[in-house]
Amino acid sequence: MNRIKRITGSLLVLCLILVSFAGCGASAEAPTPPPTEATEPVTEAAAGAGGQDGQGATRTVVDHTGKEITIPAEINKIVISSLLPLPSVYSLFEGSTDKLVGIHPSSMAAAKNSILPKVVPDIVNVTTDFMKGDEMNIEELLKLKPDVVFYSANNTAEYDKLTAAGIPAVGFSTSNWNFNCVETFENWVKLLGEVLQQQDKAAGIAEYGHQIYDEVQAVFEQAGQIEKPRVLILFNYAGGVIKTSGSNFFGQYWIESTGGINVAADLKGTPEINMEQIYEWDPDIIYITNFSPYLPEDLYNNAIDGDDWSNVKAVREGKVYKFPLGMYRWFPPASDTPLVLKWLAQKNQPELFADIDMEAEVKAYYQRFYNVTLSDEDIHQIFNPAREAAGVK
Repeated sequence: MNRIKRITGSLLVLCLILVSFAGCGASAEAPTPPPTEATEPVTEAAAGAGGQDGQGATRTVVDHTGKEITIPAEINKIVISSLLPLPSVYSLFEGSTDKLVGIHPSSMAAAKNSILPKVVPDIVNVTTDFMKGDEMNIEELLKLKPDVVFYSANNTAEYDKLTAAGIPAVGFSTSNWNFNCVETFENWVKLLGEVLQQQDKAAGIAEYGHQIYDEVQAVFEQAGQIEKPRVLILFNYAGGVIKTSGSNFFGQYWIESTGGINVAADLKGTPEINMEQIYEWDPDIIYITNFSPYLPEDLYNNAIDGDDWSNVKAVREGKVYKFPLGMYRWFPPASDTPLVLKWLAQKNQPELFADIDMEAEVKAYYQRFYNVTLSDEDIHQIFNPAREAAGVK
């Protein structure tokens, strides 16, 4: 395996990723926040929640909810809760996990099965104990003494719980930019720059993402009228429950941007569907996200109890694909987002994008933006993610 080089903060200029998000996969990044336990009253421990003595200097930032959030002037301990892609984005932004003391278990499942530990190895040592499933345990969180918690701005219940405990909570939105993955990533990184007072890092990947989007659209414009495949995304498929990506979620952006038609466009968010609906749609292509443990061969072999996939067109024709997993899952916004546009465009419109060599694209991208030299084994891992990355037990 080629030598993996450590990222330096000055070289990595991230601009930004991602669904069960306690949304993506469970639902922290989904439009509707997951149920949470009742807000607990402020305890004596809350007075020390920020690792501050209450007399330290503070400053104010405006988060993606539009609220002015008072945070310590010096931030030394950060917890990232319900926005599942953000730990990977933050770690690459900083070039380390030195200040990161807590992340969601689903974020950890993705990290342990991704390329991220090759770049920031300590990510696998960050605790997840403050989350019990999708519910935040405030008492456990207070033990971490966070200066600030980054959470999904859609998760208002979590915000209420954090503020009731006296913990500064900065909301990062998934929906403010109409689920445009490039713009969402870009604004996440801009807010990180403001909170961490490193605004100069908010450049690079997002600009490249806009460039790739424009290049893909230019191909479509030149081609004129094209036949578009009907696409189904299996966003969260496990335990007998099938959820897809409707018209106001990231799947709609991905499909429309890359020459496909979302069969679930008449539905909203991440709705639950059944096999009868899938038979009616009979999609040409199926994509499975890494919030689901299933792989294409599970559908090809009809190996999922209770669901018969044998007569679905995409299965019969061998057009079922698993989203790759690089620095993070490729479905939600993340630092690999520009690559997703190319990958999907080639799958949805193979004739128009036949000249794309995705393995070469990924290697060049990682070298350019992360200063990482990928081996062939790394490439295989990215395009063949493990079931365990779903974080489903």
